[in-house]
Amino acid sequence: MSPRRTDAGGRIDRLRTIRFTFDGAPYTGHAGDTLASALLANGVTLFGRSFKYHRPRGVLTAGVEEPNALVTVLRGEIREPNIAATMAEIYDGLTAVSQNRFPSLAWDVSAANQLGGKLLSAGFYYKTFMGPAIGPLKSTRFWMFCEHFIRRAAGLGRAGTAADAARYERMNAFCDVLVVGSGPAGLMAARAAADQGARVILSELEPHFGGSANWSGETIDGMPGADWAARAAGQLEGYDNVRLLPRTTVWGYYDGNTLAALERVADHKERPGKGEPRHRYWIIRAKSVVLATGSFERPLVFPGNDRPGVMLAHAAERYANEYGVLAGNRIALFTNNDSAYRSALTLKKAGAAIVAIVDVRSELSSRMRELADEAEAKILFGHAVVATEGGKALSGVKVQRFDMVNGALAGEARSIQADCLLMSGGWSPTIHLASQAGAKAEWNAARQAFLPPKPTQQWIGAGAFTGSFSTAEAIAEGRAAGLSAAARTGVPTALPVVEAAPGGPDPAPVFEIRANGKSFVDFQHDVTAEDVRLAHREGFVSVEHLKRYTTLGMATDQGKSSNIPGLAIMAEALGKPIPEVGTTRFRPPFSAVSIGSLAAERFGDLRPQRLTPMHDWHVANGATMYSAGLWYRPMIYGHPGETIEQAYVREARATRESAGIVDVSTLGKIAVQGPDAAEFLDQVYTNMFSTLAVGKARYGLMLREDGLAFDDGTTWRLGEQDFLMTTTTANAGKVMQQLEYFLDVIWPGLKVHVTSVTDEWAGAAIGGPRAREILAACVTGTAVDNATLPFMGIVHGKISGVPVMICRLSFSGEMAFEVYSGAGYGAHVWEALIEAGKPFGLVTYGLEALGTLRIEKGHVTGAEIDGRTTARDLHLDWMLSRKKPFIGSAMMDREGLIAPGRLELVGLISLDNQPLNGGAHIVEALDEANPHDSIGHITACCYSPALGKYIALALVKDGKARRGTRAHISDPLRNRFGPVEIVSNHFFDPDGSRMHG
Repeated sequence: MSPRRTDAGGRIDRLRTIRFTFDGAPYTGHAGDTLASALLANGVTLFGRSFKYHRPRGVLTAGVEEPNALVTVLRGEIREPNIAATMAEIYDGLTAVSQNRFPSLAWDVSAANQLGGKLLSAGFYYKTFMGPAIGPLKSTRFWMFCEHFIRRAAGLGRAGTAADAARYERMNAFCDVLVVGSGPAGLMAARAAADQGARVILSELEPHFGGSANWSGETIDGMPGADWAARAAGQLEGYDNVRLLPRTTVWGYYDGNTLAALERVADHKERPGKGEPRHRYWIIRAKSVVLATGSFERPLVFPGNDRPGVMLAHAAERYANEYGVLAGNRIALFTNNDSAYRSALTLKKAGAAIVAIVDVRSELSSRMRELADEAEAKILFGHAVVATEGGKALSGVKVQRFDMVNGALAGEARSIQADCLLMSGGWSPTIHLASQAGAKAEWNAARQAFLPPKPTQQWIGAGAFTGSFSTAEAIAEGRAAGLSAAARTGVPTALPVVEAAPGGPDPAPVFEIRANGKSFVDFQHDVTAEDVRLAHREGFVSVEHLKRYTTLGMATDQGKSSNIPGLAIMAEALGKPIPEVGTTRFRPPFSAVSIGSLAAERFGDLRPQRLTPMHDWHVANGATMYSAGLWYRPMIYGHPGETIEQAYVREARATRESAGIVDVSTLGKIAVQGPDAAEFLDQVYTNMFSTLAVGKARYGLMLREDGLAFDDGTTWRLGEQDFLMTTTTANAGKVMQQLEYFLDVIWPGLKVHVTSVTDEWAGAAIGGPRAREILAACVTGTAVDNATLPFMGIVHGKISGVPVMICRLSFSGEMAFEVYSGAGYGAHVWEALIEAGKPFGLVTYGLEALGTLRIEKGHVTGAEIDGRTTARDLHLDWMLSRKKPFIGSAMMDREGLIAPGRLELVGLISLDNQPLNGGAHIVEALDEANPHDSIGHITACCYSPALGKYIALALVKDGKARRGTRAHISDPLRNRFGPVEIVSNHFFDPDGSRMHG
């Protein structure tokens, strides 16, 4: 039998033996064990080394908050560092190694850092940056000397270099109610919401549902809590409207009740099943969320509190009740609250000897005395632990009389032999997701903890998350939260009856025992109580500055157990109450997230992939796709044997002769709404929009504040206070950013709301001589004749039963229409348009043909609006209103922006009938051996089927004056030289007769 495995109890399968290795040594455990519980059962107490001092460390917790017991898991050549042993489920063949040590865990040469004393105190690296001046090592030279050694020492586990062969998945889910956490509160919330017919997702980061019910030892409805939880989860599994997600950590709470979660599908298996991913990344959009995330027990801060064998009380209780493992044989407890007494009784019943309960409080309730008597434990009330004894394992503790009022120690310290010390410093609700959702946490003096903020999104709290630490309260709050989340009141029913150990939840306001020796606040980053006080002495008064200077709460555990003690010590140093000092804001992720899961099925490119609603249709119909900015768009729809040029020429020619259709879903689309929307657009655009009639669109130009051209597009007036702005695909984000900046900072008094709706609309542009006939054949609910739908007019109708919005505008120079529908119907409308166009010779065309059509027409895009050109350079000065100010109007007439010799937009025609290249320079006199004296450059080029020639748009010095003259292309990198004619940028239909029809 294992040294510390109990004879019975726990939820492990004692009939299944699992073999694994740790640091090369073989061990055995049972199915259901974590790596931490299995190693503890085998008598292992040393799990790792601390970050800075390389002090020996044992396991501190039993869950996701573990700061000490971090290991590297090996799967062949793949190594994954910084895995909490408390969360790693063992399987046959598991290979794990310890970290941050050399040459071995037991004998680590870097443990000599402990002799560094104040040289390695808080902020030592910042001070290293500055000096000192030692001989030639002056100024930054000293840092450069130290940098190599500091970088080698930094980090914990070593990342692998082998390619990850695992598969990852990404899933989107929608639900009425998402319940995060499956303790008694979460189970009751899920059941209550499901009974009302709501679609429910219940997520639990542990392998088993039940939370604290699995280890508290309480009785619920006449049965052990673990059995009650298993029965409740089994009942939920039978609901059609409930999805259960075990081993799933909800790690991020974002706007619009969108939450991110990571499901560990195969980490606990020797090898994944066929087609099974290792991790699954969930994006969950919920109408309402129930946060039943429980709480974390806090450590106490005292000298030697990091020695292997020192553990949180609830962790030892959990190891005994869930895994049948004793944290020690002779156990002492150190507490400032009642919960440790229940732990003592649990461990006594499991077979441990409870040698003492050290309580900082001078008075105890009779019920706590009864629990201590039942545990056969001696109570040392009004005492504190002031030191621990031992090396790589605990051998004893020293205790001394303690005055809770003034923090003073009195009398002689005396030793107590113990191989395990359990500490309990109170409980902190796990409010991380609520903090991410918005608003500041609220301090509760009774609980000595920060409680959740008032909701700014649709979430409801229940159980220990709200500071209600009893199981009976959790059950009641959970049911109420579930009903509220499902928008129901429910019929009053009897709640499960709970039989629990007595005890109140409120701790004494004691966080630190000040005595000689290092007292650790953040265990992983070796932040001591003295480091926190040093930060105060050196002028760091903000908790955010404290965090960064000391690195408190910046380790892999993100301060889950250390934040409150650190803040309390800082508050004492400042002479302020804790709520006045405040707390840092929690940010996602709540716990580590694999990069593979974020990339999921799409990998090999660092850029995200944005796909239009018609993407699958394009691929299925022979489109050659390529990345255009963040989007994937069709380049051509090539026929067998066609070159790219042949394909786009065919597509462009067919569009001019009959009709063509192109996917324009990627255009930026921004809803501008509010009483002052028209006034706002007048200030954003160079031309007037307040005079635009409802049901009409207008082409607009934006400038930057420095007077240079920024973006162009059309804006549609859908109502008196409702506009739809379209932008170029590439500049959609920048335009949105500019609009928000001016509304927030420059014109905060304007009553305007801007919303990016790019992903809400699917768009198709259909143009050509027969475009109107095609629309007339498939649009219902409105006519599309010239009187009903004139140039820049807007109508609403339906295509194949789907509501659409149609605007008559043209980018190609042909009579053209943009058709928008809801994104979910995009492919349906697209296919209906193509079907209607078949009798009229409609073709689909890609970006290459789109570019050809726009070059022939002389339209500008980002290639010409390149951050250096003005409206005059692009011959758009007719759009510069003199009746109103607008962004950039004060700067657009600067001397340099109106001076002669500026680059101006022109057209080029190749005179040697050879292709032109984008970026090629234009020169007056050709000198192939010594290219020089560039007068401009090509911005876009193509073969024009309308002209039967190679043409280009270019920016040329005094370009307008040079029309009708000749010049040369000088492109030495591609060895292209040749004559060109400089002409107007309007190659095709300059008077717009085709476009206006």
